[in-house]
Amino acid sequence: MSPASAPPASAPPASVPAASIHDGSKVYTTGDGPLAALDNVTLAFESGRFTAVMGPSGSGKSTLMQCMAGLDSLTAGRTFIGGVETTHMSPTELTLVRREQLGFIFQSFNLVPALTAEENILMPLKLAKRPVDREYFDYLVGVVGLSDRLRHKPAQLSGGQQQRVAVARALMTRPTIVFGDEPTGNLDSRSSAEVLQFMRTTVDQAAQTVVIVTHDPVAASYTDRVVFMADGRIVDSIESPTTESVIDHMLQFGS
Repeated sequence: MSPASAPPASAPPASVPAASIHDGSKVYTTGDGPLAALDNVTLAFESGRFTAVMGPSGSGKSTLMQCMAGLDSLTAGRTFIGGVETTHMSPTELTLVRREQLGFIFQSFNLVPALTAEENILMPLKLAKRPVDREYFDYLVGVVGLSDRLRHKPAQLSGGQQQRVAVARALMTRPTIVFGDEPTGNLDSRSSAEVLQFMRTTVDQAAQTVVIVTHDPVAASYTDRVVFMADGRIVDSIESPTTESVIDHMLQFGS
């Protein structure tokens, strides 16, 4: 995949995080009593940076992402997207925020089988009835490296190609932030590297903000920062991670 010249992205001012949570707690009621999935978490994702969230199963990683993306609600605390508080928004308001400002990448790709790669990429704009920025579309397609596959349907693409289509779809609306839940979990090492490099390129060239939840230290090494969670809390973070430094921290915190 060769880099393409990108039009500048519309990123929030550097002083405003792309997303943040303040004193956030999420408590579930279980048969054994209350379970704190998030325990007084305060965290900000800076604009134009690539962040990984890591931790053992049950540490609160997915709950954190879901609450910050408005897919779940906090028991206590506040959440913000691009400086706008989303804590007490109505379901309709949250739907609009997700449509206009958030992108999502799923482990299972979630492409529409009957649509071509191009139609899948453009689907969020069609649903929002927004015009297509062909210059930005061409840029994304150039970075994805699938110019000769745009008319192919998902079944005609490899897993790595499908996930690159899914990433391009998440980026097509120029969201304030893109959340990925184990976006390379179903891919082989080569396809995983292609998708991660694509996300890295959009951060570097288009000032996109990307946050992924991952168990993979190699995936984390593509990011600018890794945040480690345990028992619903932020326990550490490292800047400019390497595979080796991530593994060291995983061993320390039982990831």
